[in-house]
Amino acid sequence: MKPISRAIYFNHGSDSTPWGEKIQRLAEVGREKGFAVESINYMGINSPDERVNILLNSPYGQFQQLILVGSSTGGYVATVASKTLRPQGLFLLAPAFYMDGFQIQDPQPYAKYTTLVHGWQDEVIPVENSIKFAQKHNAQLYILQDSHRLIKQTELLTSLFSIFLDQIVTE
Repeated sequence: MKPISRAIYFNHGSDSTPWGEKIQRLAEVGREKGFAVESINYMGINSPDERVNILLNSPYGQFQQLILVGSSTGGYVATVASKTLRPQGLFLLAPAFYMDGFQIQDPQPYAKYTTLVHGWQDEVIPVENSIKFAQKHNAQLYILQDSHRLIKQTELLTSLFSIFLDQIVTE
């Protein structure tokens, strides 16, 4: 059996778990496309920058293609860590950019492909933050009729993730 050379690392938000429904669905898409999947457990760790250090100390280096997925605070974590990890892609769900209490207010995405998905009715992180980030960093942006958790649009979200991965796999 050929070893897996591609991996997706999921980074959950502050009020969620490493293997919540959304991550499980996206992980299924990743596995179908030949990626190993890992979801780091940040439960009980409130500091976004401590979460970045945990991600940087994970065994990401064994893969030729690395994809980082981050939701809310996990979006911030994935983007900040991208400076060191240099993933092929960043897939960010309602990322916590331009938020009080975060050390880096405008993290630079270091990935060939960066896609953001945000809900119009996000009650936690203003959709304008993702619009500003996507415009500044020339990232793909999808705005859905949903709230912060993006649960109502799970089918569309998994389709967008599939398209995102297809860009990388066919490269």
